[in-house]
Amino acid sequence: MTIGRITQRSIATTTLAGLQNNLTRLSGIQQQLSSGKLISKPSDSPTGTVSAMQMRAEIRDNTQWSRNADDGLGWLGTIDQSLTSSLSSVRRARDLTLTGLNSGAASANSGEALAAEIDQLRQGLIGLANTRYLDRPVFGGTTGGVQAYDASGTYVGPAASPPILRTVGANATVRVDQTGPEVFGPAGADLFTVLDDISTALRAGDHAALNTGLGDLDSAMKRIAGKVAEVGAAYNRVEQMRTAADDRILTLKASLSDVEDVDLPATLVELSLAQVAQQAALAATERVVTPSLVDFLR
Repeated sequence: MTIGRITQRSIATTTLAGLQNNLTRLSGIQQQLSSGKLISKPSDSPTGTVSAMQMRAEIRDNTQWSRNADDGLGWLGTIDQSLTSSLSSVRRARDLTLTGLNSGAASANSGEALAAEIDQLRQGLIGLANTRYLDRPVFGGTTGGVQAYDASGTYVGPAASPPILRTVGANATVRVDQTGPEVFGPAGADLFTVLDDISTALRAGDHAALNTGLGDLDSAMKRIAGKVAEVGAAYNRVEQMRTAADDRILTLKASLSDVEDVDLPATLVELSLAQVAQQAALAATERVVTPSLVDFLR
């Protein structure tokens, strides 16, 4: 059995290498404490780095979905308010039409007063039909203008408009607009034409036309009420998706912290142990390396 020769130089080299390893470990722990991160570069933890990258990508996706949902809620909330106000105005117009049909209110003056109020309701509804969100008419489809209807109540949006959609989750897309014809009726049979006809009938005392107008108002109310329900359902869905995205972001951030962030108490203990080990190694090195050739010759 051959025993390798151990020289003073080899002892010194081995000792210095051990000290260097200890210093490297101390430096790594101090870097973690100063940065607060377990992973400063991919080589610190390849597996952790991959997990962190995946989590960050998912956080970005959910953050964008949450932003989209916020925008969608703005659209839908604005539309809902406009539809609710429009429905109230149409109900008032219906009441006025019924009053005009009352044989006891058939005088010219009363008919003119009723027609004047119908005209005011019509103008107010045109204003509601031009409701805007972020300077875009919510009933104008993809129009580039700032109005969906002109002053006469004519729709000026595109005849064929693709729906305005917002992606609020993985494979979850919600429509956030309503076009004017869908809400207020097609050109020629729209709510504004109906109200104009009712106004004319009230001034003329034309009960047959008023009966026709009353039926048209009932149809308009039914159509707008249906849109209120549709928009409300879309609003609830978008709100739920936004909550889900926000909750997922919080969960992912907690998981990312577990992967990347240091456990401060445990790291401080580790630093203390490393410092003690370094001091012990230095003391041992001093005893081993200090003797020289003269010491061996004594």
